[in-house]
Amino acid sequence: MGVSVIEEQRDIIINTIKSITAGDWKILVVDSDSKKIIDNVVKEDDILNHNIANIERIEDRRDMNPSMDAIYILSPQSHIVDCLMADIERRRYQRCFLVWTTVLDPQLRRRIDSSALAKQQIAGFETLSVDYFPRESHVVTFRDPWSFPILYHPACNGLIRKHMQSLAQKITGMCVTLGEYPKVRYYRPQNPIHEASVLSSHLARFISEELDEYAQWNPNFPPPSSRPQGVLIVTDRSMDLMAPLIHEFTYQAMAHDLLPIKDGDKTTFHMVVNEGAPDAEEKDMELVEKDKVWVENRHRHMKDTIDKLKDDFQRFLEQNPHFVNSNSDTTSLNAIKDMMAGLPQFQEMKEAYSLHLTMAQECMNIFQHHKLAELSPVEQDMATGLDEDNRKPKNVLDTVVRLLDDDAVKQSDRLRLIMMYLLYRDGVIPEDLQRLLAHASLPPQDGEIITNMELLGGRMTHALKDIRKDVKPIFPIDTKTPVAEDNYMSRFNPAVKTMLEYLCRGALDQTQFPYVKPPLDPNEDALIGQGSLRAAKPSWAGAGRRIVDNKQRIIVFMAGGATFSESRACYEVGAAMNRDVFLTTSHMLTPQLFVRQVGDLSVDKRRLDIPMERPPPRAPAHLFERPAPPMGAPPGPPGTQRLPPGGAQRVPGRAPPGPGGLPNGPRLGGEPSAPPTQAMGNMSLHASRPSNASDQRPDSSSGSKPHKLEKEKKKRNIFGMKKG
Repeated sequence: MGVSVIEEQRDIIINTIKSITAGDWKILVVDSDSKKIIDNVVKEDDILNHNIANIERIEDRRDMNPSMDAIYILSPQSHIVDCLMADIERRRYQRCFLVWTTVLDPQLRRRIDSSALAKQQIAGFETLSVDYFPRESHVVTFRDPWSFPILYHPACNGLIRKHMQSLAQKITGMCVTLGEYPKVRYYRPQNPIHEASVLSSHLARFISEELDEYAQWNPNFPPPSSRPQGVLIVTDRSMDLMAPLIHEFTYQAMAHDLLPIKDGDKTTFHMVVNEGAPDAEEKDMELVEKDKVWVENRHRHMKDTIDKLKDDFQRFLEQNPHFVNSNSDTTSLNAIKDMMAGLPQFQEMKEAYSLHLTMAQECMNIFQHHKLAELSPVEQDMATGLDEDNRKPKNVLDTVVRLLDDDAVKQSDRLRLIMMYLLYRDGVIPEDLQRLLAHASLPPQDGEIITNMELLGGRMTHALKDIRKDVKPIFPIDTKTPVAEDNYMSRFNPAVKTMLEYLCRGALDQTQFPYVKPPLDPNEDALIGQGSLRAAKPSWAGAGRRIVDNKQRIIVFMAGGATFSESRACYEVGAAMNRDVFLTTSHMLTPQLFVRQVGDLSVDKRRLDIPMERPPPRAPAHLFERPAPPMGAPPGPPGTQRLPPGGAQRVPGRAPPGPGGLPNGPRLGGEPSAPPTQAMGNMSLHASRPSNASDQRPDSSSGSKPHKLEKEKKKRNIFGMKKG
């Protein structure tokens, strides 16, 4: 197996714990955020097996343990530093080894450094760059669906710079994990109509500065390698507005579109296991990377997936003939599910096949009941601009109107169909839009969702006498190559796929996808595209590595959310062009979520509950309570209980505010405000240093030898601190 971000991040966490325990038993202390990062890639047993006596949460009530050392793996937040300082002041553990999931703000660092007790107890301090969530071997998300409104909502101007700095740190962290110091390129739209058209260029510069600063303070980065230098391409949702709307018929994309899959800390599908049997039970089945049936089939067309599941099950029966009843039907999905219920000896395999047979069957039921076979050809025509004969499609409007009038077509599919038609036409006059909404029996509010697409660069309406320009696609389709008959319903390829193919061939247009720092050799792209050895580092540099890995690594960051068709495209291009292609994004989009988030772009920002605008969390009050006096001791003077930083706490016993989430659906009526990204247009990228630059200079008035804060906060190795 090749490189996997899941395994790379897991190794970093486990190796850090191993290097600190060094055979001695220690306690591991985490917070709620760092725990999510760890739990995503490491099993608790794997941690406990490396001399960890117990795992505790810093926000919880914990026993004093002054005879044991503790490893803290923490997220660098102000209230978490408050929790840490409370532990240090009470001498909860003997010594502390501090490990941060990402860069600690210099002010918080100075607060720790200025404590005499901290100097006595802290035995190690290091920063890992692991503030992200690997979802698949080559797919990483930040679990941050709020990134979409921050980047595109008209009222979120004031949040953009801070959010971009956060994104840049996370993307840099992933590059550090992969050992890549890549060339950075970005998508620059031609003739844009939306304010956020500068999004990718600004974000690319933030990332480039963050990478440069990390390399400045870490001379061993990047590690020696025989691979050609990697490439990071920053693009955003506006590059391809068809991909999140079209019906995809590959297994993973189709399942996420049509089925009620829950996608949170875990990705689960609720189903009845052993249906019809006495031990039948409802269960949330997890879709994970270790599920080989899922990994092997998720990028296959649904028809091929069903054939493969049947063939695999048939092969199992041939290998285990004592399970087969001579009258059994092994060609029907339902019959196969019934047979699976009678195989208790093969529980894990049985549950995996039961899960995927159920999901495949439910997808096909919806496909048939909601006329997706009739929707698909016209969707493909509009998304590609061509019919199955590579000619300009005819009678598109007639077909669209007929489907809008069909009661079997779901209301949500009708809205998607109208949005695709308007993108295909590059807008219509407002009166025609109202007629389409009336044909579809959609409420007038849905017109506002459609209008919001203009904030992402999609032209939805135009005046009657507007002069129309012929809009050329970013990547024109080669009409000389005939379409295979079995591909009629999957002719559309997301723009990411074509972009990657051009990049790997060294033919990606540098006007539309410029470099942040143009290469010295203008022919460098072509040399790498041809596999030139001159672009690679010497082969001896990779000696001693587990696997000789000479594949170039390409990282795609899709701002505003990525689709499952785009993740599939990254795997397909990587396999075809002998590259490792990683997709990184804030969150994965389904069509329903995309439409909902577009609708929210006209909602009052206060109703979106954006985490950046919530009151900052506070350390729990119990951390600052004084221990109870011994029996018979006089009570202390009134008012001696210490309050945590930030003042009064919430009322004890009252449930804390929930973590919030995305709104339940498009809500309209928010007050219009100025375009969102005017701030981006006015942003000066050179007026201030990156997030971890000049403001991190040490305070020379501290009395002791000044600390090189920037260097310390970025170091990967532990260093000891002198006792006070």
